[in-house]
Amino acid sequence: MIGPARLLESYARGVFPMADSAEDDRLFWVDPPMRGVLPIGGIHASRSLLRDLRRGGWTAHLDCDFDAVVEACAARETTWINGPLRQLYHQLHRAGHAHAIEIRHDGARAGGLFGVTIGGAFFGESMFSTRRSGSRMALLWTSSHLKRCGFRLFDTQFLTPHLASMGGYEIPRPQYHALLREAIALPADFRLHPLPEADQLWQEITQTS
Repeated sequence: MIGPARLLESYARGVFPMADSAEDDRLFWVDPPMRGVLPIGGIHASRSLLRDLRRGGWTAHLDCDFDAVVEACAARETTWINGPLRQLYHQLHRAGHAHAIEIRHDGARAGGLFGVTIGGAFFGESMFSTRRSGSRMALLWTSSHLKRCGFRLFDTQFLTPHLASMGGYEIPRPQYHALLREAIALPADFRLHPLPEADQLWQEITQTS
């Protein structure tokens, strides 16, 4: 039986768990030969996404309802997040090692993501979107927040076209493990700073792009 302590030890070694489906209670370990990562504080935002952010109505919320974000991420036809994993993430959240960022537009839930933290490493687990740009906004806010809080690694596990369009790239396993060792030794804190307002985030991105 996997517990929170063993799960954190596995992340620290570069290994993460998945399930075949929501109905299958079994878990298997994954250590891909190529690992997806996103730049911290340097994520790519398209002109259309920046226009959407500038129009207003977007807000970001840190750990307001962690379990609800996990449930939203798992609410799809096929998911690797099963009951045991939801419980493990809940336990890690209570221990301060798992966090969620929820995005709202005009007060309604629009998207979000959650992940696990060890030192200066953030392991992005999953994200969701209920309206256009919802998950991309979550990535913008998360990348900015990780930089403010002193993180070194934004791990996305696998690289998808969606992540690649925002600056994600792949690195080989040995390089990832070396970067991971450096990151987890840092004293970063995901709750060190509040999330920025939308106007502040827009200015930050446009000034550095």
